[in-house]
Amino acid sequence: MDRFDRIFHLNKILQASRYPVSRRRLEEQLECSRATVKRAIEDLRDFLGAPIVYDRNLNGYIYDRREQQPLYELPGLWFNAPELYALLSIQQLLASAQPGLLDSLLGPLVKRIDAILQHERVGGDEILQRIRIVQVAARTGSGSFQTVAGAVAKRRRLQLSYYNRGRDQVGERAVSPQRLVHYRDNWYLDAWCHLREGLRSFSLDAVRDARVLQQDAVEVAEQHMEEHYSSSYGIFAGKADRVAELKFSPRRARWVAGERWHSQQKSRFLPDGSYLLEVPYHDPRELVMDILKYAADVEVLGPPELRQQVATLARAAFEQYS
Repeated sequence: MDRFDRIFHLNKILQASRYPVSRRRLEEQLECSRATVKRAIEDLRDFLGAPIVYDRNLNGYIYDRREQQPLYELPGLWFNAPELYALLSIQQLLASAQPGLLDSLLGPLVKRIDAILQHERVGGDEILQRIRIVQVAARTGSGSFQTVAGAVAKRRRLQLSYYNRGRDQVGERAVSPQRLVHYRDNWYLDAWCHLREGLRSFSLDAVRDARVLQQDAVEVAEQHMEEHYSSSYGIFAGKADRVAELKFSPRRARWVAGERWHSQQKSRFLPDGSYLLEVPYHDPRELVMDILKYAADVEVLGPPELRQQVATLARAAFEQYS
């Protein structure tokens, strides 16, 4: 029985006891020494705030059950050591994805967890120092994140001032937010656009201002969301209507075979050791960028228009260096 299990078991014993429990009985039920029982009592009382009192007359321990004293319960969720480490790791991942996002909410919990881990002689700081998150091509975060996240949670419409990079213009959009998506180190809002009368994705770093409206958000069925956002490749949504056939060289096949480009992809090795990958898509922009990064190690077999687009861009890149 480890330290956390022992504290949990000690709490159950004291909760169930109407009379003080002797130290000898605690030693027997916890299957540990006198010194270990003493440490468990100190842990539960000093670090978790349990109202343990010692009755000298009856020579035992019991929870203080005066009328004004509520029955003690362990803090909300009880974790063992590996679960605590995992929780701290998740908190670090969230902090890296959006600095400051959950600090006010998770701060007290992190402090309590760290106090417990310090008692195990492995502090939370030690765990976090062993986790490194490297962000690539992450764009500057939006100051409107909290507003947008609040509207998603409360199911309220939003008025967005949104910067369109393609047209270099800022426009106004009233949207019904559906969900937040963290994709390739950047945050996006999937929402029903009331101007376009359809589902759209908005990059949060392009949101210049966000204001919560009083109207309830329009709810889009989950099945429709999945068909729109998940059937096609990448962040550019739309129901997939084409399939890209990509042939990777034997040298690159070992790497690509371990990658998941799409939930509905099909793939197989060819006799010469090359690798054929079939990926559903609708909008080719992100797919083209991912294809080009493999340079001479990939050939687009089809559709013809995708092959031509990649060839044109590859030729233009070659001419720029020739």
